[in-house]
Amino acid sequence: MALPSLRVRAHGAVEIMDSPLCDPAMLTRTYQNFQVVNAVVSGWPGIYRRSIRPTLSTTTETTLLDVGSGGGDVSRSLARWAVRDGLRLTVTGIDPDARAHVFATSQPKIAGLSFRRALSSDLVAEGARFDFVVSNHVLHHLSVDELKGLLVDSEDLARVRVLHADLERSNYAYLGFAAATWPFFRHSYIRPDGLTSIQRSYTAVELRAAVPAGWTVSRGLPSRLVLGWDAA
Repeated sequence: MALPSLRVRAHGAVEIMDSPLCDPAMLTRTYQNFQVVNAVVSGWPGIYRRSIRPTLSTTTETTLLDVGSGGGDVSRSLARWAVRDGLRLTVTGIDPDARAHVFATSQPKIAGLSFRRALSSDLVAEGARFDFVVSNHVLHHLSVDELKGLLVDSEDLARVRVLHADLERSNYAYLGFAAATWPFFRHSYIRPDGLTSIQRSYTAVELRAAVPAGWTVSRGLPSRLVLGWDAA
């Protein structure tokens, strides 16, 4: 396959699953497949161990908001890991997309996990607060103004820490994902939308230049970025 130029973000590219006209069956399989893909490439097991679990308690409730939770697989993983570790964590996943909400709420229940159709700005308007605010693969979807808005909302919502995880754009990421997914996911949007996501994503240098003081950008494998902020 031809390698597109990745020198600059393809911020105008559109993922198929974002279209209201995309095939419903393909979309459902995409949400189902995210559970597999994110388990391999998202890096959330390590983020949970390093940056979330050390603050959790067996007796005191900790709250976490997952912004743009989509089909809910990351929200579910975080809630499930806390249950496994005997720790008290309440996870709320929010997404404005009705299709994502229907899928997320159709999955088996997990203690301490709930989903809402909402934007981060809706929760700010309500005066809601959470100990942690996280997201997965949301940053590359946003315009410059939307990114700024999310960061402002995140600071307003988080008592302890913000962790926004995303892809890092590179030839390695693009070719690696293309090769790894070639035999699989033929009846979902995982492969084409994943490649578009990489084209839309930031490099570490770009993301550091785009965020205000107080935010940090760390790199991980494979081709991962974590945008973080700690409350004072």
